[in-house]
Amino acid sequence: MKQGKEVEDSESRFFTVLLAAAKLPSVRINREAYLRSALARHCSEDEIRRAVEETPAAAGITVELLDKVANDSIRYETAKVSALSAAAGIPGILVLPATVPADLAQYVGHMLRIAQKLAYLYSWPDLFDDEGDGVDDATMGVLTLFFGVMFGTQSANMAVGKVAGMMSKQVAKKLPQKALTKGVIYPIVKKSAAYLGVQMTKQSFAKGVSKAIPVIGAVVSGGLTFSTYLPMAKRLKKHLAGLPLADPSHRVMEEDVVDGEVVEEHETFALADAELHGPDTAAVKLEDPRP
Repeated sequence: MKQGKEVEDSESRFFTVLLAAAKLPSVRINREAYLRSALARHCSEDEIRRAVEETPAAAGITVELLDKVANDSIRYETAKVSALSAAAGIPGILVLPATVPADLAQYVGHMLRIAQKLAYLYSWPDLFDDEGDGVDDATMGVLTLFFGVMFGTQSANMAVGKVAGMMSKQVAKKLPQKALTKGVIYPIVKKSAAYLGVQMTKQSFAKGVSKAIPVIGAVVSGGLTFSTYLPMAKRLKKHLAGLPLADPSHRVMEEDVVDGEVVEEHETFALADAELHGPDTAAVKLEDPRP
């Protein structure tokens, strides 16, 4: 019973931080504006238009070119979040719940920023609704899985692949709501959220200790952020770039579409079931994300 309560608390803690970070200024990336800006120096106006209206893959933009653009975005976001972390403290202008440390929220906010940028480059649809500052359940689910990939969990890797497969059968117009909120992917979302809640608590504590020493603490904190953020962003980039959804040569045949969902769900369900019932039966376990 106690273990179940700890898992529930960790899951709730992660979602609280994620929601708070999603409400921070400049965290949400405008898909159209970002794609136009990121592709401007590399693609024709017609390619950019089609990338925005459909996807970069549909526009015929190669994964190799997208990788270069993605690396530019990763370098930019890494430098920005590391500089903020190295600062003596975050100004009190951020209105956040008292339970969410400002430094952790801005760190997660930058994880959200790079997750959105990479998703849009590799042909995922808009993750946030333009209206209001809420986050729907499907978006919460896919972002949780993205974070799971960043932290190195194999079950999240598999689940993101399944979600991408479902989207490719829907021509990537929207996230598969049912799978992310009630379907076979959902148990992995919940398990990943619990795991991430624990990891973020550890990370927040480490940063708090590092900042106890003035000046030196700021340098250590910035270095710690750089050493964790960069490999996590690269891990997500590598995974999204390797999915068929990002490949211009990949085309889904009509006969492959079955009610907009992937038929081969058994292995994902088995993995989620095994992870939810303990490590003794898990075929693939959540891994320690440390490099």
